[in-house]
Amino acid sequence: MTDQNLPEVFARDARSQLSTLASPLVARNAPLKVAFIHYWLVGMRGGEKVLEALCRMFPDADIFTHVYDRQRISPLIRRHKVTTSSIARLPMATKMYTKYVSKMPRALEELDLSGYDLVISSESGPAKGVITPPEALHLSYVHSPMRYIWDHYGIYRSNADRVTRHMMSKLTSDLRTWDVVSAARVDGFAANSRFVQNRIEKYWRRDARVIHPPVDVDAFAPDPTTELGSFYLYAGELTHYKRPDLAVKAFTQLGLPLVVIGGPDKAASELGKIAGRNVRFLGRVSDEKLKRYFAACRALIFPGEEDFGILPVEVMAAGRPVIAYGKGGVLDTVVDGKTGRHFKHQTVECLVDAVSAFEREKRYEVDPSKLIAHAQRFDEATFQAGIIEMLAAHGICPTTVTRASHDQRQARWLARSRAAVARAAREA
Repeated sequence: MTDQNLPEVFARDARSQLSTLASPLVARNAPLKVAFIHYWLVGMRGGEKVLEALCRMFPDADIFTHVYDRQRISPLIRRHKVTTSSIARLPMATKMYTKYVSKMPRALEELDLSGYDLVISSESGPAKGVITPPEALHLSYVHSPMRYIWDHYGIYRSNADRVTRHMMSKLTSDLRTWDVVSAARVDGFAANSRFVQNRIEKYWRRDARVIHPPVDVDAFAPDPTTELGSFYLYAGELTHYKRPDLAVKAFTQLGLPLVVIGGPDKAASELGKIAGRNVRFLGRVSDEKLKRYFAACRALIFPGEEDFGILPVEVMAAGRPVIAYGKGGVLDTVVDGKTGRHFKHQTVECLVDAVSAFEREKRYEVDPSKLIAHAQRFDEATFQAGIIEMLAAHGICPTTVTRASHDQRQARWLARSRAAVARAAREA
């Protein structure tokens, strides 16, 4: 072989490798052996709802996680085989797991994923850094890159004690390096919103497709037995980053009725000190009562910045509009001027102006059916179709995926799945 032939050989080898990557990574009729990697299982929040939807698609999948509090997890997830990492063996791991984040990269790399054809990591805490077999496909569904080491690092550090701040400087730097390096181990990324998609590109320099998380929109509807109220609604945890203080201050200034649902009680008590008599705190309420408030409110007030934000979609599914801070996931879910209103800055003045305009223009006199139709775009069938399209683009035959078990969604799910496969085939 002459030196002149070397570039051609290298080019041919490169084309061969690219062809291998582009071809189906799993091409067989046998059922896929599937593993889910979820950061931690200590409660049922948005990330766990996504995991449930994946469990319905792959009922035989195994789950790997750092810590597992079985009593706080749904029966659907408990039916799967759950394996914990070495983090679970550390003292009080199910309560203090966030203290062990710096140890999680090594714990992930110790997991044995031999024999799995498809690995789907669910990333918010460390999950995507597992070592997969070379023939396996690794897809990662990202709720958010770890905000406490990236865009919210300054907030977390400023609120930490002196010892923690000192430790964070070193440990967080190492974790950032691992976070970027481990992104190269993933074959394909999905983000839960355009907001998260942009952060994936910013911090990991990887492309991602947007697949919105599944929302149980069929659980919400207008309540014909309840009259539309004159009150506005804030609902959710009363934590600082959700900015309940903004809602309380703005409505105290406006003098309009505001109902605040959520806890903890200590936070509600603190907010009560700055609230006017027109602001009513109900604490945490039952799901059924919360649904009635969704259906009866004039509008939901959503002043925080969320990666996606399921709550606005649930309220729209109940037929009511949303007034939201115009940043984050709401840019995907709340259409300004149609299903609600955005305000540009997280200030009392901007929220007051938005609510005043909403009242002046009588935006509360909205056709509930239009809001419900919009919310249906974020149902589980749409999520599953997005996952199937992603699998098809990577050579996974969608016929190996179990269809949704909800009869009322079956026809729509099948139609969207077939359309996704056809679209992927056209783009291949």
